[in-house]
Amino acid sequence: MAESALFDTFARAPLRFERGEGVWLVTESGERYLDFGAGVAVTSCGHANPHLVEALKSQAEKVWHLSNLYEIPEQERLARRLVDATFADKAFFTNSGAEALECAIKTARRYHYSKGHPEKFHIITFEGAFHGRTIATIAAGGQEKYMEGFGPKAEGFDQVPFGDLDALNAAINENTGALLIEPIQGEGGVRPVPKEFMRELRRICDEKGLLLILDEVQTGVGRTGKLFAHEWAGITPDIMAIAKGIGGGFPFGACLATAEAASGMKPGIHGTTYGGNPLAMACGNAVLDIVLADGFLENVRDVALVFRQGLAALKDRFPTVIEDIRGEGLLLGIKAKVPAGDLISGMRDQHMLAVMAGDNVVRILPPLVVTAEEAREGLRRIERAAEVLSAEQLKKSA
Repeated sequence: MAESALFDTFARAPLRFERGEGVWLVTESGERYLDFGAGVAVTSCGHANPHLVEALKSQAEKVWHLSNLYEIPEQERLARRLVDATFADKAFFTNSGAEALECAIKTARRYHYSKGHPEKFHIITFEGAFHGRTIATIAAGGQEKYMEGFGPKAEGFDQVPFGDLDALNAAINENTGALLIEPIQGEGGVRPVPKEFMRELRRICDEKGLLLILDEVQTGVGRTGKLFAHEWAGITPDIMAIAKGIGGGFPFGACLATAEAASGMKPGIHGTTYGGNPLAMACGNAVLDIVLADGFLENVRDVALVFRQGLAALKDRFPTVIEDIRGEGLLLGIKAKVPAGDLISGMRDQHMLAVMAGDNVVRILPPLVVTAEEAREGLRRIERAAEVLSAEQLKKSA
């Protein structure tokens, strides 16, 4: 086989999928896989969702690209729907989650600059975070493995230990402008931020005149059973980055903000060529049609409970394979006692897909349209994978 013409930046599994149907993916040879990775929490409404397909096809027959030199009605409509459903007053559309975070960072810095405090450009983030792969967002995440070899770390990001309020308070100084956090660290190992900690962050920001930025790229758009994960803590941010599930598979993101937080973003300050294009906006509006429908988020919570209870039972049954179950809604993590890659490989042998995370965790991220019976089928496949790994452990110890 000829050497690939692609960059060698991915260790790809030897699978080629030709089509998808709901929570299933079908290979070129016709094998069916239960997709509980959802393109890393992207295909929120499942594969080839008829409503999304029709929205994209309909828009594709009209106009694909206009640029933001002109008004785009579907962009205005999607922005209004997101604003009406959240804390926000303003939205800026991007091509990805990393760009949404870049916009959030620039919005926070520009806010303080416009108020006469250009020195307040530092943003405090939390160890274990993942905010993207641009030069700024790898600095925000602070993980050495993502920064190595890319030159000096971008200035203005100060990391503190996850969940450490004392360290956070000690790190805040006259240069601090904002706090940035994921309500659940996805790449970091499906580590939920305690609700009380989230409330304390909001209090600190209010008290010290800081902006609270939330990275809901992975946790948003119904993934945890609420439209956005911060709702579980009963707080609101000043700025929020979203992406992944909002497009249902079409790439785009958004930065949402209050009018006050966005007050420094004037004409010419920030821009995008493709962000908010008509194709993306058609998909985003179609996703919201589904996710905001009566009963949808309640069903996500119901199916998540089935999954959570089933995983807890598997933990009890296979204590040498599964150490703990983490997460919220349909963003679940299996903290493994065996190498997480072995568990993912074992699940793949059972024709089930999942996603790796830090801290030796397997992420379970099914499309939000997954049914209770499909969840039970997923549990059966995880059970079979755990049985094989458990048997292998017994052989080694014999």
